[in-house]
Amino acid sequence: MAYEISQAVLITAVAGADLSAKQFYFVKYSGTSVVLCAAATDVPIGVLQNDPISGAEAAILVVGGTKIVSSASIAAGVKIGTDSAGKADAKVAGTDITEYTVGQVILAATADGEVLTAVINCASPTRSA
Repeated sequence: MAYEISQAVLITAVAGADLSAKQFYFVKYSGTSVVLCAAATDVPIGVLQNDPISGAEAAILVVGGTKIVSSASIAAGVKIGTDSAGKADAKVAGTDITEYTVGQVILAATADGEVLTAVINCASPTRSA
């Protein structure tokens, strides 16, 4: 079972779309609001912690431990970033330099859509190269 880790850096921003079904997904800035990450090359600002409708306040974990929805089976220790649906996706060094690594799994997921636990640092993304 996934779990939270205390001592996180959280920010708030206006949801630029209906994110009511996207809690624990990666989000990015779009102008002055946040929206779901929609490409594997997006640079996430963090992981959505609540379920805001468009125009409401979004709570975003930028640095710390969090639950996040997985795109596939991902083992503990694997580095992650976003996929094209805002889910956690395994990132392998040297496979695609246009993608970013922003965290590491500490409690695995065994399937797409399962919630895993990861330590995230979206304040300092690195290229997957």
